[in-house]
Amino acid sequence: MIQTKRKITITMWKTKMKNKKVVLGLSGGVDSTTAALLLQEKGYEVIGLYFDAMGKGREDAGAVRAEMAAKQLGIKFLYRDVSDIFREKVIGNFCSEYVCGRTPNPCIVCNPDVKFKTLLAAADEEGADWIATGHYAGTYQDPESEEWFIRRAKSEAKDQSYMLYRLGEDVISRLILPLNDAEDKEAVREIARKKALKNAEDKDSQEICFIEDGDDYKAFLRRNGCDLPKGDFVDADGNILGEHQGILHYTIGQRKGLGIALGKPAFVTGIDSEKNQVVLGDNQDLFKTEVVSDGNILLGIDFSRLAQQEREARQADGESGEARSLGIIGFDDMSGITAKIRYAAKPAAASLKLLPDGKILATFEEPQRAPTPGQSIVFYQDDLVLGGGFIV
Repeated sequence: MIQTKRKITITMWKTKMKNKKVVLGLSGGVDSTTAALLLQEKGYEVIGLYFDAMGKGREDAGAVRAEMAAKQLGIKFLYRDVSDIFREKVIGNFCSEYVCGRTPNPCIVCNPDVKFKTLLAAADEEGADWIATGHYAGTYQDPESEEWFIRRAKSEAKDQSYMLYRLGEDVISRLILPLNDAEDKEAVREIARKKALKNAEDKDSQEICFIEDGDDYKAFLRRNGCDLPKGDFVDADGNILGEHQGILHYTIGQRKGLGIALGKPAFVTGIDSEKNQVVLGDNQDLFKTEVVSDGNILLGIDFSRLAQQEREARQADGESGEARSLGIIGFDDMSGITAKIRYAAKPAAASLKLLPDGKILATFEEPQRAPTPGQSIVFYQDDLVLGGGFIV
């Protein structure tokens, strides 16, 4: 069992760096604009950076809104076209995951591979020690180990720490999250109103940034060459129940829009991309106490990479290619923590066991409804993010 970090008092504003210059991800929405305002009030020189994920150009409404927000605040504005890497890392993953019958969360991929990588590069170019965003979350440094962690926001309803679990210490150690202590979204809007920010009443941003209002993810996938063939609905025993419209139309736990009448409520309980089958069952079939994840990053350790290194080392020694126990790094399992199987879920008590192949088995005290392959499971101790991985 690993001994994780103790709780201590968290300080919102970091003071160890040399300067108070910060590059902030600025969408032009009320969250990022208010975050910039709060930084200014703390004496930071703020530079707003707009990410153009789809290559629409600086004259697009999104970029114009962000630049207008920067002008109202009187801060320098940067525009970055990140569409090439965004299409490669985020849209490519989004499409391939649905083709494989999984349900991805594109923000989980975008944050480390695009957004924060771009922020760090811009900060270095501008001579800024800091980066910032309008996420509802906080940061924490252990006073003894000096390791950095993401922590939960004060507002449970708005907490976005789940989305940031794949960030490394190189990012977290330079990251300021000004909205950490906000009670809720209305409290942020009230700050914006008092300062007469023009976007104080703007509606919340859409769930998937690259899918336009009025569009849906299915149409987006089809436009990107992911229109999969029809196949069979089956039960848990493989008996054919009817015809589905292509596996990209379904996700685990879905009940509505199935287009099949079985005389009782039916739920998607599994998706088999190789057989092109969607498995239907009862609601009770969705509840699981055990969840396995891959691609795990925990306390800064990439277990999938470590397991691969173990296999290669054994193969070089002429031994079996099976990975050895990863107890060589100091622990085989973890307990006394909580985990979330999706962004909107509440943390639930679980114990963790590290499997020989680098996957992690999470065993929950209470069954969790519809763990969904492609989504992330994120591990916490108290309010600290320990890491997580992708559900398989």
